[in-house]
Amino acid sequence: MATADIYADLKRDHDKQREMLKELAELKGDGAKRKKLFEAFRIEIQSHAAAEEESLYATMLGEPELRDDARHSVSEHKEVDDLLGEMMDLDFASDEWESKFFHMRHRYEHHIDEEEEEMFPAAEKELDDATEQKLAEIYEERKPIEAKEAKANPPGADERD
Repeated sequence: MATADIYADLKRDHDKQREMLKELAELKGDGAKRKKLFEAFRIEIQSHAAAEEESLYATMLGEPELRDDARHSVSEHKEVDDLLGEMMDLDFASDEWESKFFHMRHRYEHHIDEEEEEMFPAAEKELDDATEQKLAEIYEERKPIEAKEAKANPPGADERD
């Protein structure tokens, strides 16, 4: 990558996650395949959220004009994480799992659309290029570390309210 771009990194992950959600939605009746893909999705989403919070959101919390957006997004991460934890306790081939999945998918896609359409442009207006470059470097460094953490810590293990 020639220059690090925090927004491009996050958007690239969002696109990957949208594709994974689409694949999960298309799997019908095969609990084993669904479980395997869901596990990959949950590691992807947990590592993304944690690295995003440690880079972009941490900086946004320090900026009065961006603080409310960051708090809102962290709250939505927690909501989706809780839903993922609930889903792990269900039979992956069940109608109940599928119903919970479509609710989680709707909430998560709303969240990433909101980030891309509202939060990223707001942050881009407030943060300078050097800060954005540093955030991208932090994100790129943290995401693989957070993926290892996500493998060891299933969703819902986070006890924040």
